[in-house]
Amino acid sequence: ASNAGMLSLQVSCLCGSAPCLLCGCCPSAKNSTVSRLLFTFFLFLGTLVSIIMIIPGVEKELHKLPGFCEGSGSVLGVQTHVDCRSFLGHKAVYRMGFAMAAFFFLFAVIMVCVRSSKDPRAAVQNGFWFLKFLVLVGITVGAFYIPDGTFTSVWFYFGVVGSFLFILIQLVLLIDFAHSWSQLWLRNANEGNAKGWYAALCIVTFIFYATSVAAIVLLYVYYTKPEGCTEGKVLVSINLILCLIVSAVSILPKIQDAQPHSGLLQASLITLYTVYVTWSALANVPIQTCNPTLLVRNSTSSATATQPLTTWWDAPSIVGLIIFILCTLFISVRSSDHPQVNKLMLTEESAAGAGGEAAAVESGLHRAYDNEQDGVSYNYTFFHLCLLLAALYIMMTLTNWYRPDESLQVLTSPWTAVWVKICSSWAGLLLYLWTLVAPLVLPDRDFS
Repeated sequence: ASNAGMLSLQVSCLCGSAPCLLCGCCPSAKNSTVSRLLFTFFLFLGTLVSIIMIIPGVEKELHKLPGFCEGSGSVLGVQTHVDCRSFLGHKAVYRMGFAMAAFFFLFAVIMVCVRSSKDPRAAVQNGFWFLKFLVLVGITVGAFYIPDGTFTSVWFYFGVVGSFLFILIQLVLLIDFAHSWSQLWLRNANEGNAKGWYAALCIVTFIFYATSVAAIVLLYVYYTKPEGCTEGKVLVSINLILCLIVSAVSILPKIQDAQPHSGLLQASLITLYTVYVTWSALANVPIQTCNPTLLVRNSTSSATATQPLTTWWDAPSIVGLIIFILCTLFISVRSSDHPQVNKLMLTEESAAGAGGEAAAVESGLHRAYDNEQDGVSYNYTFFHLCLLLAALYIMMTLTNWYRPDESLQVLTSPWTAVWVKICSSWAGLLLYLWTLVAPLVLPDRDFS
């Protein structure tokens, strides 16, 4: 009887509201934060499954899944006489990405215009976690039975658009983080050991710039040639010039007067991120002589046998995965210190639920409390759309932005991936430049 009672309690926690999930095991937390972390956990779980499926040893075994290889009649449009095992990791990651995107799109539609936790749909957002897991599993299983045909070729472009938008979100969060970081250290310098804080500020800025310079030199060495590789030379040079421009603008006297907290720390961090995006873009240049990391995979190429499949999971992808995890957690656990960013990201620090927090503390219970009875602290639909874009971004990252070529027999790296990444780096630099000059262009607006 006691075992049955314990089982019913566990089921009620899994199917109930978010507050129950933290009973007795974690410090008091906001209901809204718990829900976002659990949805993010679902995203990370799907990402982990995708990583496992693209590991060479596991990828070779995927053909044993019934109907996943020969049973569907073709793989990425390739007839069954072609060894489909060369494409199974790519195919599995795309199916998993589609399942996660469909899952978050479903909740984005369901949660349209939810204003507070009193809305019945808020219970779906903050509870029924076991049922949500079953829904995700069901969508995933269904995704693996999608007919091949043109699915991967079409879904590739959905992934490109979604990844571009998520990179822009990453840039917004990075710029906001850089400003908050600089303000915090300058505030500490004014309140305490000024020399120590200014020294730390200078050291970190120097490290960022030194790393950026070293990386740019390596890009010229490995991704360009004295003769040829004009595209790589032009792209690296343009981004280098743009980084120098934004760095110089950040320390102009007029900019410093308008924004005393603006400085080289933010510019160095944006420069370092821009260099990373440039590196990631050059890693997709579809010219073997200009891209030493390029790998063309097909069913008959001897390169597949001579080159280790681990090159399919390269250094830019690892860095992209780390940035993806940090940005997704950033979206889930905190609001910005800057009202402008909160408006852009549709989040706010709500005073609602303060009484619930006090009650939880007084009662000694370690549990989540409802802080959204008077109004939601974040836009539910926008949050799910962010996770949808994150799912598309990680799908493209794990497949290195490769897609089937026109013959549908070879997976290649297209120029599309190169230009999307380069354009996103330009958009990020322009966005940061706007944050610097906006107080001068719009003097009547409050940018504090």
